[in-house]
Amino acid sequence: MPTDIQAFMDGRVEKFISDLETLVNIDSGSDNLAGIEAVARVLDPRLKAIGFTTCLKKLGTQGVPCLEAFNVSEEEKSDILFLGHMDTVFPDNEAAKRPFSMDGRRATGPGVSDMKGGLVLALHTLEALHDAGVLDRLAVRVCFNGDEEVGSKASRRWIENHALNSRRVFVFEPCRPAHRFVLNRKGGGVFTITASGVSAHAGVEPEKGANAAVEIAHQVLAVQRFNDDAEKGISAHVTVLRSGEKTNIIPDKAQAKVDVRVARKDQIARVESFFRSMPDRTHVPGVSLTVRGAVERPPMEADDRAMALWRLFEKKAESIGLTVDATTTGGCSDGNWSSALGIPTIDGMGPVGGNAHRSDEYVDLSSIVPQIQLIASVCQSIARQS
Repeated sequence: MPTDIQAFMDGRVEKFISDLETLVNIDSGSDNLAGIEAVARVLDPRLKAIGFTTCLKKLGTQGVPCLEAFNVSEEEKSDILFLGHMDTVFPDNEAAKRPFSMDGRRATGPGVSDMKGGLVLALHTLEALHDAGVLDRLAVRVCFNGDEEVGSKASRRWIENHALNSRRVFVFEPCRPAHRFVLNRKGGGVFTITASGVSAHAGVEPEKGANAAVEIAHQVLAVQRFNDDAEKGISAHVTVLRSGEKTNIIPDKAQAKVDVRVARKDQIARVESFFRSMPDRTHVPGVSLTVRGAVERPPMEADDRAMALWRLFEKKAESIGLTVDATTTGGCSDGNWSSALGIPTIDGMGPVGGNAHRSDEYVDLSSIVPQIQLIASVCQSIARQS
């Protein structure tokens, strides 16, 4: 067990909680660019203080704040990429309505688990490694983006470039209860089905119309049949429906949005083929269909190299008396991008927590020190190998 790191963290729990409170009480929803930047401004000087060169990027047309840091030259390949996100799903003023609070070993507040807790844990892990002198022998990159909760559209290429210049990726999304880390995640995308028909008076001459809503209803049922018949790992669910504005008009427009998930890369072609063929399978005369979308985020699949890295985690967990496990989830993270590039990726590096995106989201504060001990122990082994 890294006793020097344990001693360091034993005296830092209150500081950890104070840092977590600071970040949770900053509104940083994905559209609150000023709030996201405020989170970055808290983390930036702390990273500088332990020898990192930092840069606050403004990516995409909106200028999404993204914080990057290196303890080596930007061109040098890093041993590990610490990956996380600074945005949350919550609206402005949410922190004022229900600020950070503690009840026993649980902390609550907007984004406390997903993933303000992960940001603070990544920071304190690096500070512990610095105190122990490990960072002198370990090349680390840090990437904290500001648009993960809305698909990482502005930051995807930035993340991928840093992942390609790293040997491993640690993603600081929340660890699942009972210290379950995430090795596999489904990939996903959204398909938009639009029906275009002919409007008409619903009472006087409905026969002159071509009802787009009826066509969309047929397609919704087709999606459900596809979902029911799909092989394990594929799901397709209609989540948003729109049609018509007045009750006495046959609608000429209707639209359905479909959330799609796949567990394996080889399932993507089947899903996309099904949706591309929809315009050839209409049911209402006079109505046409257009379909847009794709499986944009590839699945995170643990390959042999990722499993070898996981075995190191298991070995180090045993050495500090911590029981860990691996799990699979249908949700996506930015670890999907790095995994799809073939970079060994382990997710769930944040504190143990749950109920993400809900008002009862929480972090288990008793998991903080064991989690940092484990990650630091793995980092020490990697530093000796490098």
